Amino acid sequence: MDRDAWGRPWEGCVFVGVSLDGFIARADGDIAWLTDPPPREHAASATDHPAHVWDTFFPGVDAVVMGRETYATVAGFDVWPFERKDVIVLSSTLGPTDRVMVARTLDDVAEMLHDLGARRVYIDGGRTIQSFLAAGLIDEITVAIVPVLLGSGRRLFGDVDRDVMLTLRGHHSTPGDGLVHITYTVEHGGGQGADDVATPPQ
Repeated sequence: MDRDAWGRPWEGCVFVGVSLDGFIARADGDIAWLTDPPPREHAASATDHPAHVWDTFFPGVDAVVMGRETYATVAGFDVWPFERKDVIVLSSTLGPTDRVMVARTLDDVAEMLHDLGARRVYIDGGRTIQSFLAAGLIDEITVAIVPVLLGSGRRLFGDVDRDVMLTLRGHHSTPGDGLVHITYTVEHGGGQGADDVATPPQ
């Protein structure tokens, strides 16, 4: 079934770590505060409705969309984390590679995902998340709030031009790292008028 005026059968899903003050990286791109935090003892909370964690989120994903900066970071890992997943990089300058497909615009991404038969798509990277959210292409958001204040850096959402209404679906915290995990669904149409709906590709 088509999800919206874009004619897409796929869900756009975000899974991301963020500082308590809303940053996904320092200004220079550093994420050591997320990947290698100093050890402390944290309280944990149990719930009947836990949020997604990576082990429950990623197996259900059949495609990944990211920006060039995120791709450059991931490509530098010792192990490529997206084996057996279709990966699209949204970039105006990157050339095709053996690992990924390259899209120049959101229209290109939507066409590629249609051709792939994607159903659940992982959207990664701050600018890419912001672009997809503005276009009404995000359906689910899972954030892991890291117990740190950075004060400045690269924001997860940036400015939005309308209210984006969210419905809480799950939450819990983990004692080993102090992360507070929260999963929301995005309510499309909430907070936007008829003249504000994103224009679908032609």
